[in-house]
Formats: sequence, C-alpha cells, structure tokens
Amino acid sequence: MSSPNERFRLAMAEAGLEAPDTIQDDGEIHRVNASGRRGDASGWYVFNSDGIAAGTFGDWRRDFKQDWCAKSDQTMTAAERNAHRQRVKAMRAQRDADTAERQRLAADTATMLLAKSEQAGDDHPYLARKGVTAHGIKEFGDNLLIPMRDTTGKVHSLQSIDPAGNKLFHPGGRVKGCYFGIGKPNGTLIVCEGFATGASINMATGQAVAVAFNAGNLEAVALALRTKYPALKLVIAADDDHLTAGNPGMVKATAAASAVGGLLATPTFPAGRGDKDTDFNDLHRIA
Repeated sequence: MSSPNERFRLAMAEAGLEAPDTIQDDGEIHRVNASGRRGDASGWYVFNSDGIAAGTFGDWRRDFKQDWCAKSDQTMTAAERNAHRQRVKAMRAQRDADTAERQRLAADTATMLLAKSEQAGDDHPYLARKGVTAHGIKEFGDNLLIPMRDTTGKVHSLQSIDPAGNKLFHPGGRVKGCYFGIGKPNGTLIVCEGFATGASINMATGQAVAVAFNAGNLEAVALALRTKYPALKLVIAADDDHLTAGNPGMVKATAAASAVGGLLATPTFPAGRGDKDTDFNDLHRIA
C-alpha cells in the first residue's frame, strides 16, 4: 500500500492541483501551482503525519478547499477522532489566517495599481472588439483593470484584461462576493459573469448591472446584493455554455436566481450560432 504522503499527493492531483513530487510533512502551509501556468501559486496544502496522517489543500483562486485523512472517521477510536478534529481545526485556523493576510496584501496592491492607472478609453482593442464602452474602468499599460468591490464599495482585488482578451485575477485577492457595478439600480439589478457581457446588457436595457466575473461567483454576489437591496428585483443573466460539459453557466445562474428569489435571463441566438457564442455580449455582436 502506498504511503500516506503519496495518497495525499494523489488526492491533490485528482482535485486538479499540480501536486509536488515531495510533500512537506511539517504542518505548515506550502504553495503549489494550481493551473500549470508559470508563476501561478494559488494552490496550497498543509500536511502532518504525526499520529494519524492528515492534511488539507485547496486553491485560493477557485475558492476551493478539501480536507484529507489517512483513516475514515468510522475506523478511528474516540481518542483518535478527538485528536484528529483538533489537528484539523488548527490547520484550518492557519489556512484562514494565511488567506486573510494574502487578501489584505492583495487589496492594498490592487488599490495602489488602480490609483496609478489611467481611465480606460473606449478605443482599447478589447472594448472595441466587444463593441462596448469603458464604464469607468482603468488602463495600466496595455491592460484593462477592473476593480472588484464588496457591497460597501471597498476594493478587494482586480481583474486585468489584455488586448487579446486574456483575463487574470490579482494574485491572492478575494473574489467571492465581489463585483463591478455598471449604472445605478432603479428597481431592477442584473447580475452577470463578464464585464463585456454586463456592458452589453446595460446598453440594451438601461438597467444597472453587477459583474460577478465568473459563474462560480454569481450566487455569492446575488446573495450579497439581496442583503443590500432587499426590495430590488434581481435578474441573473446566464452564459449558455452549450458545448461545455454540464453547462456551468446555466447551472450556476439558475442556482443563483433560486437562492435570491430572482429571475433568470438566457441569451437566445439566431440560426448559425457559433461554437463560442455563449453570452449576451456574443448576442449583441451577432444580432
């Protein structure tokens, strides 16, 4: 049978993390590659083999975490179970403290970058290609910078978009529950995934939009906005990921609408829909 270290490493790999060849067995947080891209260190793990081997791992960018133990809860003695729970509690406290510090530093650097950047022009290649205007976002060098705020207006992170449309979140920054607002709510507020999609929706409807940046953040943003605006009609505008297994855009948007008692809006494309036509900006540009 393989060692606990190797089984833990395999569990990390199965979860999509770039598991290191050697697991550090010291109970400390170690960062790992989460995507295979150079310089990506949003993955992390903690492992300790004292007593019953146990650990936890995750990805800050995906807001994902998973606990692991060499023995199942059912096969432990009462003493082992209590010791294991105390160890997991300590690991989680260390992880949460590290996450909080990373997010604090990311918020500070994101705010500094935004302060040093210029107002983006509507002629930026990405905006021009998408057929939308800047809505007050920033530009640093060739990249667009979109602030990610909570419901109080505090900047926690940012998303950068280069002229080719490649998108990156600021390393270590908080994503969950953060959004970029377009317009001011007047009875209705629409929540969607991407900036260009939100700009197209605002252009077409005149309604305020909250850009959640990805499907996995739709529900967190919708819940935060429901708390801030209990009387508003919330509409979740889905991406229709028709060629992606499980259609995460539709699934996550439907769940978000259900969670806040909101409405669901989906793009309806004309004949000849392309493989990459999934959202309301694609619909805007082709119809």
